[in-house]
Amino acid sequence: MMVMTPFLLLIAFIVIQRILELLVAKRNEIWMKQQGAVEFGNRHYIVMVILHVMFFVSLLSETLIMKRGTSFLWPLFLCFFVLAQVVRLWAITSLGKFWNTKILVVKNAKIVRDGPYRFLKHPNYTVVAIEFFAVPMLFNSYLTAVLFTVLNVMMLMIRIPMEEKALKTLTEYEEIFHDCNRFIPRFVK
Repeated sequence: MMVMTPFLLLIAFIVIQRILELLVAKRNEIWMKQQGAVEFGNRHYIVMVILHVMFFVSLLSETLIMKRGTSFLWPLFLCFFVLAQVVRLWAITSLGKFWNTKILVVKNAKIVRDGPYRFLKHPNYTVVAIEFFAVPMLFNSYLTAVLFTVLNVMMLMIRIPMEEKALKTLTEYEEIFHDCNRFIPRFVK
């Protein structure tokens, strides 16, 4: 029973965070389209939204119905979650008005290579991957952690190449990121 309050508080925090992110993304989308942004991947975007919604459904179901308790490794998983939030905020603020949940590209826009983008091409996707694993593991929801980690990898196998193709087509992305890994940070240039 004691797991209920921390679990529900964390879920409420994440849901509120996602709603705020969608509001920021919509505001940025309007601005970017005014700048002539082209949208890519709109066919798979709805699948990605469904994936994220189903993550919460699965997490709530497994944790509450199966009466999962808090993991004995909860401090570790909570640290991963908090670190992911710091990186998420860093990524969003680094991209500014260019941050979005959709693939929107303004032709010849300056590619951001500040913040976490100095080390990773896709820090926000890395954050989501960490969350899809760490949040369920906080509450021993192993099925959700494994299932949504696999589903997220499948989604990213579609999304990342599409995003990179869009950026390579309309910007100097390839020249700017020729020395940067997709997910594993490179700390030495």
